[in-house]
Amino acid sequence: MATKEAVAQLATLPERVSVLETKVENVNEKLVELKADVKDMHDCLDNTRDLLDKKLCELAESSNKQHDEIFDKIAGLEKIKSKVTMYAMAALAFAAGAGWINAINFPHIIKFLGL
Repeated sequence: MATKEAVAQLATLPERVSVLETKVENVNEKLVELKADVKDMHDCLDNTRDLLDKKLCELAESSNKQHDEIFDKIAGLEKIKSKVTMYAMAALAFAAGAGWINAINFPHIIKFLGL
C-alpha cells in the first residue's frame, strides 16, 4: 500500500512543483517591484534632504544678515547714548562750576516742565 501512495504522490509532484515555481516567480516579481519602490523612495528622500538643506542655508543667511543689521543699529544707538550722556555730564559740570545749580529755583523748573 505504501507504494501506491508513493506513486500517487509522485504523480502529483510535477503539479506541485509547477505551482511552487509559479509562487517563487511571483515572489521574485514582487521583490523587483519592491526594490524599485525602495529606490524611488530613496531618491525622493535625497531630493527632500537637499531641498531642506538649501532652504535652511538660505534661512540662516537671512537670519545672519538681520542680526548684523540689528547689531549695527544697536551699536549706533549706543554711540549716540554715550555722546548724549557725555554732553549732559559736561553741561552739569559747567553749570556746577559756574554756580548755576545753587541759583536754580526748583519749583520754577517743575512748573516749566509741567509737572
